[in-house]
Amino acid sequence: MALEQLSDVVQRCQALPEDRYTTEDHDVFTISGRTCIEEGNSAQVLSIVLDEKNQDIVRCMGWNLLPPLIQVLLKKEDKKFSQCLAIFNHLLQTCRPKELLIGLLEQLEQDDPDTIATSLHLLLNPLQKVLLCLGSRKASSLGMTLSSVLDQVAKLPLPHTKEQEEDDIFSLCRCCTDLIDFVKPFVHEARQNLLNTEAQDESGQGGGNEDELQTELLKFCMKTLSHPLLEVQLKDPDTLAVSPLRNFATEILNTLSAIGESVPSLVYEPLLKRKQVPGFLEEEVRYPKESLASLAHLVFVHHLAADTFPSVFSPVFCLRSNMEHIGLLLSRTEEFRIQKGLELYEKSLVRVEDCSLHADLLEIKTFLTVPQNMVKVMTICPRHDLRTRGLKVLQLSIDKFDTEAKYNLFQYMLKTSNHSGVEGYVIKNIKNQIDVALQPGNSNTWFVGAHLLPLLRKVLSLPDGPETDLLHYLDRIMESLNLLRYLVIRDKVTDNQTGIWTELYKIEDTFLKPLRVGVNMSRAHYERELHNTMATKRVKAKEESVLSVSVGDEKLPNMTSESQIQALHSALHTFDMIESVLVRIEELTEVKENL
Repeated sequence: MALEQLSDVVQRCQALPEDRYTTEDHDVFTISGRTCIEEGNSAQVLSIVLDEKNQDIVRCMGWNLLPPLIQVLLKKEDKKFSQCLAIFNHLLQTCRPKELLIGLLEQLEQDDPDTIATSLHLLLNPLQKVLLCLGSRKASSLGMTLSSVLDQVAKLPLPHTKEQEEDDIFSLCRCCTDLIDFVKPFVHEARQNLLNTEAQDESGQGGGNEDELQTELLKFCMKTLSHPLLEVQLKDPDTLAVSPLRNFATEILNTLSAIGESVPSLVYEPLLKRKQVPGFLEEEVRYPKESLASLAHLVFVHHLAADTFPSVFSPVFCLRSNMEHIGLLLSRTEEFRIQKGLELYEKSLVRVEDCSLHADLLEIKTFLTVPQNMVKVMTICPRHDLRTRGLKVLQLSIDKFDTEAKYNLFQYMLKTSNHSGVEGYVIKNIKNQIDVALQPGNSNTWFVGAHLLPLLRKVLSLPDGPETDLLHYLDRIMESLNLLRYLVIRDKVTDNQTGIWTELYKIEDTFLKPLRVGVNMSRAHYERELHNTMATKRVKAKEESVLSVSVGDEKLPNMTSESQIQALHSALHTFDMIESVLVRIEELTEVKENL
C-alpha cells in the first residue's frame, strides 16, 4: 500500500515543476516513503530515488526520508543497511543543503549516551559536507550545528580515571576526536579569511569587519573550554602517553591561534581591554570568564601552548594575571573547579621567589579575595585532600610575600576569617615571623617593636571576654598562649625588642585575667554537668540521656550517657591544658620581672 502511494505521488509529480508540488504531495511522499523504509522496502525506494526522472522530486522532498534511514544506519546489523546507506548518500548529494541541515540536526538529538556517541559518529561527516555546500553563507548554520553537537556531548559521562579514558567506556574521547575532524575545514577557511583580511588591511582596502566564521569558531572554543575541558582532569604524558582528551585540548588551543586569537593575550590581558571589535558579541559573552580560567589552567598546569608564551613575562606578572582566574575557580562549590583553582594557584606561585611579593599587591582586589576563598576551601570543602592541599597552598602563598605584605595579610585574615582554626594558623605564622625577626642580623621592623604591638593586641584578646566559648575558640586561644609563652621566653626584659614587657600589664587585663575567669566558669559548668549526668546514669542505667548534638542546622541522634560523660571529661581536660599554659606564663613573667 505505502509503496503504491509512493509510486503514484512520484509519477504525478514527474510532470510538474517544483513550484506546483502541493502540500498533499509533500505529505504523501513523506509518509509513504518513510513507511516503505520501515517495512523493509528500501530496495524499491532506492530505485525510485536513483531514477533520473525523479531528481527534481528528490531534491525538493527527499530530505524527509532521513529519520527512518538514520535509524537503520544506527542499527548496523539491519539487512537493508547497504540499500539505506546508498539512499542516504544520494540524498546528501542531491537535496538542498539547508533542508538537509535541518533534517540531520533533528536526528542528532538523542538521550541515551550510547546512542549519542553513535549518532555523532554517523552524522558529523554528513553535516560537514552539507555545511561546506553552503559556501560563504555557512557561518550561522555552523554555529547552530556546533551548539547542537556540544549540547549532545554534554550529556555524555566524563572519564575520571586513566583506565576509563583508555577504554573510552563513555565514548566521549571518540566524540571529541570526531569533533576536531569536523571543524578542521572551517578552521582552515577562517584562517584564510583572516590572512586575506590582514593583506587587505596592509594595502588599505580592508573594512575592519570581523569574519562571522571566526566568531562562531571562537564561541565553539570557549564553550569546549568550559565543558568538557574544565570538568575533566587531564592526564600527564607520564601517566597516559596517548590521551585523546589532552589532544582535544591541544587542538582547541591551536584553533584559537589559527583564527587570530592570541593565547597569551587571552590569559593575560584585562577583560575589557582585550579586543575592541564592533560586531557580534559583547566582551563577556565573547570571552566567558570561566572559559578563560580553564584556558589558564591548561597553559600553566598542563603546559599546553607554552611555546607561544613570550619568555619576558616575569613569574610575578603571571601570578597577577592568573589571580582573577584562580579567584573564580576557588569561589565555586564544585570540587573539580576547586581542585583546578588550587592547582593553578600552586603552579603560579612556585616560580615566584620567596619574600618577593610587595605589600602594594594587596591593594589589588583578587589578592585579598583569593585568601578568603582559600579559607572556605580549608574549612567547608567536603574532600579532605582538597582541604589539606588548600592549607599547603595558603602557606606557599604566605611565604612569597615580603614582611610588610605578610604583616598586612595577617591582619586582614584575622579580621575576616571568622574561624578559630584559621586564626590559630595565622597566629602560628606570626610567631614564626617574630622568631625570624629576632635572629641576629635581621632588619625586619614589621614583627618587632612599634609595628608588632597592634598585631599582638589583636591576637592576645578574647572575642567575647570571660564569656568566650573556650572550646569553640580553642585553636586560636592555644596558639595565642603559645605565642605569649614564646615571647616571654625569647625576648629578654632588658632587650624588649618586641615590646612585650611594656605591654604585659595591658595583656594581663585584656587577655590573661578574662581567660582565667572564663576557664573557671567553664570548668564549674562542665563539672556540674558531669555530676548531673553521672547521677542520672546511676538512676537510669540503661536509658539514654536527653543530650543531643547539632551540626549546622541538622540535629544528630542523641548521645548515650557514656558518650556524654566522655565528652565532658574531654572538655575538662581541655580547660586543664589551657590553665597549665597560663600558669607557666605567670611563672615565667614573675621570674623575669624579678631579675
